[in-house]
Amino acid sequence: MRKIQVTLRPVVSQINLPTVVKTAILPGDSTESIFIATQVGEIFYIRNGSLRSFLDIRPRILKLGANGGYDERGLLGLAFHPEFYYNCLFYLHYSAAGTQGPGALPDSFTPDPCDPSTLNLRWKNRETQYDHIDTVEEWILQHNGQPQKRRTLLNLRRPFSNHNGVNSLTFSPETRKLVLTNGDGGSGYDPFNLSQDNMEIAGKIIEMDVDKNTFINNPPAATRFDELPVPIQETLTVMAKGVRNIPGISFQRFYNQYMKYVGNVGQDLEEAIYSFVQYKPIPVTQFTQASLGKTEPFINLGWRAWEGAFPTSIVRSCSGNQSLDEKTIAFYNEAIKTSASRLQPLTTYFHKDPRPDKFGGTALTGVQAYMGYEIPALTGSVVFTDLARREASQSPARGVLAYTRVRADGKQNDFSVINTNYNFGSQSAYYVSLGANLDQTRLYLGVYGSTKVTDLNQGTVFEIIPSFT
Repeated sequence: MRKIQVTLRPVVSQINLPTVVKTAILPGDSTESIFIATQVGEIFYIRNGSLRSFLDIRPRILKLGANGGYDERGLLGLAFHPEFYYNCLFYLHYSAAGTQGPGALPDSFTPDPCDPSTLNLRWKNRETQYDHIDTVEEWILQHNGQPQKRRTLLNLRRPFSNHNGVNSLTFSPETRKLVLTNGDGGSGYDPFNLSQDNMEIAGKIIEMDVDKNTFINNPPAATRFDELPVPIQETLTVMAKGVRNIPGISFQRFYNQYMKYVGNVGQDLEEAIYSFVQYKPIPVTQFTQASLGKTEPFINLGWRAWEGAFPTSIVRSCSGNQSLDEKTIAFYNEAIKTSASRLQPLTTYFHKDPRPDKFGGTALTGVQAYMGYEIPALTGSVVFTDLARREASQSPARGVLAYTRVRADGKQNDFSVINTNYNFGSQSAYYVSLGANLDQTRLYLGVYGSTKVTDLNQGTVFEIIPSFT
């Protein structure tokens, strides 16, 4: 694929870790403003070059970074209603203060293919053995310019602290429904196989019909679809399952249909990006009410049995040669059962890659379609970001920007690194988020100087622009 070079132009700096970057047109305005949500709970917007506060929900966010500073909870999603200019509605997804629990397992989890008990764990005592509760809320921008919470759409009890999704809310231009991209609930290897269980909320891509004004005060915290009140079930459809962790969904219009791009963060081997056009969203009531019969299969990204294009593997260092790894298939029978039904990835990249024009990745942090013409070599492609190169020589840390395209024959494609001519100096630069404007003609990159949410004010948001050198 063609090698591309771009320039990173700083838009705002010295902010906290940016989890969401997108644009919207404020009521009464004629141009888009850039909105930035930070993990700790702030939402800013940039209008006429000036950074302004839109909303601060830090008191509503649980305490972050208690165990060493790294955390995957916080303010995770922000989306504006397609009619935001007129109805002033927007939506938040965050980890709620005061909901901390002990977690679903006392220790970290690694499956043992020789021990069936590790392959069939069940999440027991869910009302007491959980980590926290995530909430999805509807807010309204009042006439006085002050946002106010309007209602709670979902309360989700999460088994572990990680894999909650990030940049997790967007509106589908196809169905005009709110899409929640929901991780598998955490730990490693999805201990309870929540991502493949149709009744589990975790590990799914879910559409929510927010135009059905279902006002239920303080919906119960749920882990399964059948635990939700029926009026809430009736607002939900499922797009896909088999999700491990996911940095959002991007829609790209081709004539009268939309390509959907999603990424699945890997376990030990590789990161994967998927694309699909046709799908049949399954109403939640279709599988919570047995009388409605058997459901049709969801789009399945394959996790936990598949990690991208490969069966999920347990990786151990070889005692005789530290430069080599032993890889054992973790869930062999599950991999066989899902091998034919899973969606094949559009592209993958590895955590270790010896090829000179590639890189060893850490974690996929953003996937966005690009439809602009300022960078013609990227027009019509899907751009993605990785947190940081794994190469031992890469110090201080540097994130990676890359791109791929959908092949006409639908087969898996290669990818190419996008070179960025920006000098970060001695500062680490983790690429933590990727955003776009409303018509996908501009791309924005969120960069942070640390992996710890407790290290404050080390964030910069850049616009990705053509390189003229």
